[in-house]
Amino acid sequence: MRLKSGIWVAAYLRRCAVEGVFAAVRRRGAEEAGAIFIKINRLDGTGVVYGPAPQSEFGEARPAERIFTAAIGHGQPATDAELEARLVKEVRFDPDLWIVEVEDRLGRSFLDNVIKDSI
Repeated sequence: MRLKSGIWVAAYLRRCAVEGVFAAVRRRGAEEAGAIFIKINRLDGTGVVYGPAPQSEFGEARPAERIFTAAIGHGQPATDAELEARLVKEVRFDPDLWIVEVEDRLGRSFLDNVIKDSI
């Protein structure tokens, strides 16, 4: 069984704090099972947005952990305007999603072992 979104986000915020990096919930989604998007703000006008990996990637097996993939900005960081446009699009599609923003000049996501290469 997968952790509720609210619990996962609280743990992720704690992980960022332990690493000495500021992170905050920008949008609170559905507590039980809202999709989670992580925006990495590199503080230079660029960054990356990570979102849930498509379920089709897992076939019939549902992972117990959340798996993320770069929604925009993988390889070369995207501009802040591009990142925000993508997040607006995602909110229009799913108003129950969570947005967590991490500020890190090095672009670290702290999503250890849960990032899948972009499709």
